[in-house]
Amino acid sequence: MSGNGGAAATAEKNGSKMRVIRVGTRKSELARIQTDTVVAMLKTLHPGMQFEIIAMSTTGDKILDTALSKIGEKSLFTKELEYALERNEVDLVVHSLKDVPTVLPPGFTIGAICNTVGTSSLRRVAQLQRKFPHLEFKSIRGNLNTRLRKLYEQQEFSAIILAVAGLQRMGWQNRVGQILHPEECMYAVGQGALAVEVRAKDQDILELVSVLHDPETLLRCIAERAFLRHLEGGCSVPVAVHTMMSDGQLYLTGGVWSLDGSDSMQETMQTTIQVPVQHEDGPEDDPQLVGITARNIPRGAQLAAENLGISLASLLLDKGAKNILDVARQLNDVH
Repeated sequence: MSGNGGAAATAEKNGSKMRVIRVGTRKSELARIQTDTVVAMLKTLHPGMQFEIIAMSTTGDKILDTALSKIGEKSLFTKELEYALERNEVDLVVHSLKDVPTVLPPGFTIGAICNTVGTSSLRRVAQLQRKFPHLEFKSIRGNLNTRLRKLYEQQEFSAIILAVAGLQRMGWQNRVGQILHPEECMYAVGQGALAVEVRAKDQDILELVSVLHDPETLLRCIAERAFLRHLEGGCSVPVAVHTMMSDGQLYLTGGVWSLDGSDSMQETMQTTIQVPVQHEDGPEDDPQLVGITARNIPRGAQLAAENLGISLASLLLDKGAKNILDVARQLNDVH
């Protein structure tokens, strides 16, 4: 594994060699749009570099006849991209943050969290079944195009639940019939955020992407991921969150549900975040928090966000959330 990104390709321009940064992504249309957005930002910030996008299929893209919660693999949409990163075939990869496990394989880190315009999910089903017991919920797999085709052309469903962020990125806002607010249905950890994963020792690339960090989104995602990791949650159990920042306070609401939504537990906590969140004295060390390396963001603010997530998870566990999650895992394995 290269420590300095020296294996990156080069290109000729005006007689001089330019480094070509190779960017890995999934092949789906939404993934390409998200990656194009990240590359466009990098081109603006680094006009002297060229970028090549390399698309590939992941395990999650190939297995379409089974609900994600039944597959049992934690890295369904990231593993193949990380293999390419490890083999030096790409220099960075772009993920939807919600697809990235809270513990990364050794040698990798999330070098940037971006905020862009921004079901088969147990989390959604559990919450909505509790509020709308008269509705029947069924699993649906595939990319956005496939899911919408099942709704409109094949008419397999009366309605489908999707993330607004994905529809907005595709330019399909007009297809949204109703937006579910947090009090109706909270979202997945990291929903709507983009993660740029790099080799942890590749300092050049880490420095290159670190300017993409959106400070508020970063801190919200650190809190959310710390909450999920301390609960030992994942796609096999219904765990959802909602975060917001207001007047120097970071608010985190988190909840757990039984598979049928009949049992649930939800709490809210907050912590003070010192402003400005953008570091003014230069970068600090690069120890990861929940898989994220955030340069130029004060360490104290990051730790406060992480502690908020851990504290909220501990509160729910003390109140009996572990039993709800254990039963949900067992039932999901059986059915």
